[in-house]
Amino acid sequence: MGRGWSQTNAERVKSSAFVCVCPRPIELVAAKLRYEVDMDVFEAINQRHSIRTFQRWPVEPEKLRAILEAANRAPSAGNLQAYVIYQVTDPARRHALARAALSQDLVAEAPAVLVFCADPARSAVKYGRRGERLYAIQDATIAAAYAQLAATALGLGSVWVGAFYDDAVRRILDLPAGYLPVALLPIGYPAESPEPSPRRPLEQMVREI
Repeated sequence: MGRGWSQTNAERVKSSAFVCVCPRPIELVAAKLRYEVDMDVFEAINQRHSIRTFQRWPVEPEKLRAILEAANRAPSAGNLQAYVIYQVTDPARRHALARAALSQDLVAEAPAVLVFCADPARSAVKYGRRGERLYAIQDATIAAAYAQLAATALGLGSVWVGAFYDDAVRRILDLPAGYLPVALLPIGYPAESPEPSPRRPLEQMVREI
């Protein structure tokens, strides 16, 4: 394996349709894409919307790689990165995931789906029960949020899917025992331009003490 791979990450790779994240300098990928994108983080935050209709053409491998690299840069408890990302491009498996997600067809229609799975045992080694029950889920969640912003910055759309049958997703992806699917992230080129959703005013959310 290349230098960027750890033995653990290498062992977790399933196939070309199920690629787990591995470390590699994000700058190398970002530099290749910079000519296409000029968006700072606040623009990405403001332009990110839940996209539920996608164009039919595939997402370029280098863009998927850049999204995974961004997710890999997300903070995590103790820098343990107690999660694994499955990249699903196989149509049959995407349709199976759509059925597992309460028949949400958008999961099958997106050309790629990233499935973020917590690895509670990895966090429990250092943090015990709290790492197992909380930190691993937080790690996967933060990584997924980074992936969404990266997708937006690259001109792609995504939507967070949290409604699914855990056991069905485990079977479809052949997850190792103990892995917990946290979110499905369908990704593709948007075929819609939804209006921004309303947000609560900060005065209702922030408590200054």
